[in-house]
Parts: sequence; C-alpha cells; structure tokens
Amino acid sequence: MASIRRQELENLWLVACGAVPGALLRWQLQDPRYANWLGCLLLGLLLPHARRHPRLMLLAGIGFCGSLTTFSTWILGLSRSLEAPAITPAAQQVAQQLFGDLLTGLAALALGLGLAKATALLKR
Repeated sequence: MASIRRQELENLWLVACGAVPGALLRWQLQDPRYANWLGCLLLGLLLPHARRHPRLMLLAGIGFCGSLTTFSTWILGLSRSLEAPAITPAAQQVAQQLFGDLLTGLAALALGLGLAKATALLKR
C-alpha cells in the first residue's frame, strides 16, 4: 500500500513539474493557437516513446503539453465572440477552430511522429 502511494506521489510530482513550464510558455505566447500547434508537435515526438518511457509521458506529455494546450482557451475565445451583437464572429471562430486549428493540430502531430521516426528516435 505504501509503495502505491509513493508511486502516485512521484507521478503527481512529474505531472506538476511539467505543468508549470507548460503554463508559463502558454502565458508568454501571443497567440494561443501557437501553443496548441507546438503542443501537438511535441506530442507527436513523444508518443512513440510512451510505452518505454512512461515517466517522460507524465512529465512532458501530460504535464507540459497538457498545460500548454487547453480546450478552455478555445471556449474563452468563443464566449467572447458570442458577446458580439451579431452571430458572425462566433460562427467564424467555430469554423476556424474546427477546420483550421484542428487540422493544423493533426498535421503538427503527424509531423512530430514523422520527425521522431526520421531522426531514429524509435530505436528498439
């Protein structure tokens, strides 16, 4: 029982240590879309290593990237658009998110996976 608690605390510590720099970087970026794209690229680089390096995934994948990329930023932008007198800004925001940012995020993820393979990071 004590070893399970210790492991959970270590895992929590790894996530927290990654989350703080991820949040600080997101705060410093001028456009939150850049944070989402960067996070997707980094996840693409990390995912091939998830099974062999679970601690790296806790630190960088869940902590850093999870803090860097958030759904709440999209919702905040959408709520601000909904305050406009016309529905057009909100509709544009939704279209941009669905067709622009989502596709760009998936492309960044694919690029990260490709870079991981191309640079021989997938040694077995």
